[in-house]
Amino acid sequence: MSSTVSDLPVQRVEELNVETLDPYNPVVMAHQATVNIGTIGHVQHGKSTVVKSISGTNTIRFKDERFMNITIKLGYANAKIFKCDNAACLRPDNYRSFPSSMNQMKPTCLKCNSPMTLQRHVSFVDCPGHELLMATMLNGAAVMDAALLLIAGNESCPQLQTSEHLAAVEIMKLRNIIILQNKIDLVKEKEAASQYDEILNFVRGTVADGAPIIPISAQLKYNIEVVCEYLCTKIPKPIRDFTSSPRFVVIRSFDVNLPGDDVENLKGGVAGGSILRGVLKLGQAVEVRPGFITRDSENRTKCLTVYSHVLSLKAESNPLAYAVPGGLIGVGTRIDPNLTRADRLVGQVIGEVGKLPEVFAEIEISYFLLRHLLGVRTDPNVKKSGRIAKLERGEMLMVNIGSTSTGARVLSVKGDLAKFVLTTPVCSFEGEKLALSRRVDKHWRLIGWGIIRRGVTISEEGEEEEELETNA
Repeated sequence: MSSTVSDLPVQRVEELNVETLDPYNPVVMAHQATVNIGTIGHVQHGKSTVVKSISGTNTIRFKDERFMNITIKLGYANAKIFKCDNAACLRPDNYRSFPSSMNQMKPTCLKCNSPMTLQRHVSFVDCPGHELLMATMLNGAAVMDAALLLIAGNESCPQLQTSEHLAAVEIMKLRNIIILQNKIDLVKEKEAASQYDEILNFVRGTVADGAPIIPISAQLKYNIEVVCEYLCTKIPKPIRDFTSSPRFVVIRSFDVNLPGDDVENLKGGVAGGSILRGVLKLGQAVEVRPGFITRDSENRTKCLTVYSHVLSLKAESNPLAYAVPGGLIGVGTRIDPNLTRADRLVGQVIGEVGKLPEVFAEIEISYFLLRHLLGVRTDPNVKKSGRIAKLERGEMLMVNIGSTSTGARVLSVKGDLAKFVLTTPVCSFEGEKLALSRRVDKHWRLIGWGIIRRGVTISEEGEEEEELETNA
């Protein structure tokens, strides 16, 4: 590899022209990821291992996750994918991935010593595969541009959450999927070929029909170069809106202060997530909605809007002067870290003051229910086993709107229209999609999806929206 001195172009806010921005602008792509790739599939099929093989980052970071060897919270990692400039360097070895912190624009190819050119800078959203964590997976799906569907080669296809996760991304209108037949080193060639046919039958008629299927071993890094090539060639260029007012959805939030820090050294809370549209800049005034949610003595919900400024922007360890849609970004603020610790800000929306959507307490949706329940074991001897019952007035559901998971009580149902009152208000807009889940055998199960037609805002219910200044 060439010298370790950085040759990355410098981001300059004064030179920023949103009219000419592009997801693959060299200045932007050198510093931050511009495409979000989800990893989905059944528990322990190798999602986190694939991400580590490509990015070099272990997304299993918490004590409980390491102890159980499963992903519990949404994992995240960035990677840069380069291609050799030498046309004689054969595929797929002409592709190579590096950590996001790679500070060279032209690293050297290991095969022919020619310079390489940056093709993609991707963020991986590593979703948990356990059945109890379906809500977390749906929150991650809100920011995905494409997905890697992991299927273990040493198990039959499909497993329970393989079906449920595929249905979830189909609901979210995700069209770009690459199937990875993982753990191929653990099975014989005949068994792998047999499972290949199972996979084809499984995805037939779904959003993954016709998706490429790549046999890999994430643990041994077999065919990882092929995955890198397909991420560059099979995932189309995302369509981005750079000119609208910024809208940032929060999927993680943190208190970065250490116990015992002096007061003068305390830092404000940090929000992690992805920009859906617009451009965030250092020093920009922002608001957080719904904000701080409280209830008065009469049990009426009130939302106290949180105002702050963008103090820092980071894509993993890369500092940014401005951040564009795509990729997972950390936003440092002046917000009291007590409001952001332990993911307390998850589901919130950050944006330009006065430009964010309404906060809904009730919503009216048009909805569609799946024919059968996915992700559960059903009795083959019972004819109607796994059938999804119609929505009933008064029942409690869980809805996922963007990165928000909240309870919803059904107020009324008429045809394919339903009205819900939400346990927690959400910042949303008419036309946004949502996922519906029902409590089945003590677990939340995906049963369908819907589109918001209209809603009742907090102010329309006679509850005045208050403002809260929170500075660390």
